Amino acid sequence: MVIDEALAAALVAEVFPEWAHLPVRAVLPGGHDNRTFRLGDALAVRLPSAEGYVAAVEKEQRHLPALAPQLPLPIPAPVGHGRPAAGYPWPWSVNRWLDGVPARLGIPDPHVFAVDLAGFLAALRAADAAGGPAAGAHSFFRGGDLAVYEAEARGAAAALADRDLAGWATPVLDRALASRWDAPPVWVHGDVADGNLLVTDGRLGAVIDFGSSAIGDPACDLVIAWTSFDRATARVFRDAVGLDAATWERAAGWALWKALITLDDPGSPAAIARLREDLG
Repeated sequence: MVIDEALAAALVAEVFPEWAHLPVRAVLPGGHDNRTFRLGDALAVRLPSAEGYVAAVEKEQRHLPALAPQLPLPIPAPVGHGRPAAGYPWPWSVNRWLDGVPARLGIPDPHVFAVDLAGFLAALRAADAAGGPAAGAHSFFRGGDLAVYEAEARGAAAALADRDLAGWATPVLDRALASRWDAPPVWVHGDVADGNLLVTDGRLGAVIDFGSSAIGDPACDLVIAWTSFDRATARVFRDAVGLDAATWERAAGWALWKALITLDDPGSPAAIARLREDLG
């Protein structure tokens, strides 16, 4: 299915005719799980790219309005719940547009940014989790137990041509799988990546894309320490986050699993190198 500006405009015209006069512009680079289009100056259309991402629509529509007042930074605010139309088979959302530049395009002061992000995640963990969605397939098990991906991670490690790397990866996975989050479940974002963090005036200004959110173990939200931060910035982030060593070991397991199964991604070898630098 081609999900483009023409489709987004047709959906808006059929389902929300009051907004049909507004121009539709693709947001580039496009996301993988969802395609986003700017609708006028104040709105954004968010369309799941495949059936596996559809569950996020209802979740975000239901929970983001309750989460927003509990958080120190803006998050997406749904204003329309779209139905299948114009040949598009799934529900979709219209959200308020959030200004900002994705952090992957540059962070003026990484240490300040790391503290900002740690503060946001602390507030997210402190938000009321009653009635929140337990980690599962809808969150791709973010917030859940890494054991779901154990066989995949160990298989990918065993298949590495670099036997020294394979030997290093195994105990990292062992440590990650040896503990569990034994506190009450907390809200997790599930995809804390530099494309989902918006910078305004040099600071973290907004957090977007809660499609992988859930309540559970916050370890998955720490992976950015290895995927986007250098060692000094990661240390600042770790100190500011305030979570225990076992949670960080589970976070390392999440980071290693994703890097092992996406080795063709240019960022994955770099993440593994950062993990080895940090973990020894």
